[in-house]
Amino acid sequence: MNDTARNYRRAILVVLAHIQGNLDATLNLDVLAGVSGFSPFHFHRIFLGLTGETLGAHIRRLRLTRAAHRLEFGAASVTDIALEAGYEAPEAFTRAFKAQYGEAPSRFREFSRRRRRERVGQFFPFPEDFIRQQTGGETMDVSIIRKEPLRVACIRAVGPYMESSTMAWERMVAWAGPRGLFGPQTRFIGVGHDDPGATAPELLRYDACVSVGPEVEGDAEAFVTELPGGEYATVVHKGPYTGLEKTYMWLYGVWLPQSGRVSAGRPGFEVYLNTPDRTPPDELLTEINVPLEPK
Repeated sequence: MNDTARNYRRAILVVLAHIQGNLDATLNLDVLAGVSGFSPFHFHRIFLGLTGETLGAHIRRLRLTRAAHRLEFGAASVTDIALEAGYEAPEAFTRAFKAQYGEAPSRFREFSRRRRRERVGQFFPFPEDFIRQQTGGETMDVSIIRKEPLRVACIRAVGPYMESSTMAWERMVAWAGPRGLFGPQTRFIGVGHDDPGATAPELLRYDACVSVGPEVEGDAEAFVTELPGGEYATVVHKGPYTGLEKTYMWLYGVWLPQSGRVSAGRPGFEVYLNTPDRTPPDELLTEINVPLEPK
């Protein structure tokens, strides 16, 4: 990769991080071209060439993805969710949402919750039995913890989560190791940005992240961002990473509805408390953090 290609890639990574962290802000061509450092004329073409999406299509997709999360897990009206997604007219929101998800928003809300209940039942028809199976008889302990913002360097891969996570961590080791970023206090964090039940596998975004200090800057391979602070529902999954989906289903499908809390419309993150190269699969510990709306 030559210097020009590195600079282009670095600029687009900064823009992608800015978009996903500022979905409610003005995200027009001029603003994002300014973030990238390119002229609007060149920026739009560079963005399309490196991401495979036009700028407008990318922003619409992320806003509609957040809207789908709000519909399934929140209580806001369809009209309010439409406005949050940037649609003044509910009819325009309905058309755009149906084009992406194949269902009108109200129908998606009704059937997504039904599908979730059915899937929860398929995974563990008796939640108590599932908890005993996963934790050796003890209740799976969910804590609500207020966390401070955390500065991280991330490398993104796109595709099915099991594939993209492996790819992203291989690249992170190659990037961070020579820079001396791995130490006793380093936290190893994964961020899955999309719901695999509602997003095409080839579009799933996964970030492999490590905690860093203010002296670390991004480049063409990695971008630096901040994980938001706030309240999180936190639970530790014990076992292979392939079993994480069941714990997520229990957390969202059993615990969350009973908790009286509402999941925030942004991705959570996983903290890997030990490493697969030195830990048997059954002993792996993964801290799952789901962001919560303020009470």
